[in-house]
Amino acid sequence: MKILICDDQDIIAEGLKLILTSQPDFQVETASDGAIAVEKIAENQPEIVLMDLNMPIMNGIKATEIIKQRFPDVKILILTTYSDDEWLFDAIRSGADGYLLKDIPHTKLFEAIRSTVAGETHIDPKVARKMFDQVTQQTPTPDTQFLKKLSDREIEILKLISRGYTNTKISETIHLSEGTVRNYISALFSKLDVSDRTQAALLGLRYGLTDLRDL
Repeated sequence: MKILICDDQDIIAEGLKLILTSQPDFQVETASDGAIAVEKIAENQPEIVLMDLNMPIMNGIKATEIIKQRFPDVKILILTTYSDDEWLFDAIRSGADGYLLKDIPHTKLFEAIRSTVAGETHIDPKVARKMFDQVTQQTPTPDTQFLKKLSDREIEILKLISRGYTNTKISETIHLSEGTVRNYISALFSKLDVSDRTQAALLGLRYGLTDLRDL
């Protein structure tokens, strides 16, 4: 598996490379900014990029947008820190495949890389909380194609999920049985192709469906 680390801090990039190359199936390269990463992807076609956000020349948001446009099969895992709060919502909209903190345990990082390449999505709960906080300052434009997938009731439930409501609280709020709520959520996850509540909420945020300022 070919992996590209894109980070302008040499000590982090080289440290990650050392960690990742402990795995016999990982081949690792580094790039010091987004523009270099785009060039290396064109040359070497890695399966996945570990992308920093705040970099000179070309930041991780712009690089992710370009990579997803030119090389849609390449997976991108954002590796962020709390100092990157202002970038997080843009990271959702750029099309990244996952969002992790840089202090993630090594074994969890290995697992996230392999499963992301296999098509899964990884979002650290702490990162999700930061994304939610940032969205309160922004109003994304709803995507009409995304909205067409969902019924009015499913949209209502997705908004409540984004507020952190449990099935019981959703049931009490919209006056449906918990069993009916569970059925709606199951159908919602299927339509959105997600496996948990965090992923569903973030997808709603990405397409402008859930706006936490109105909740």
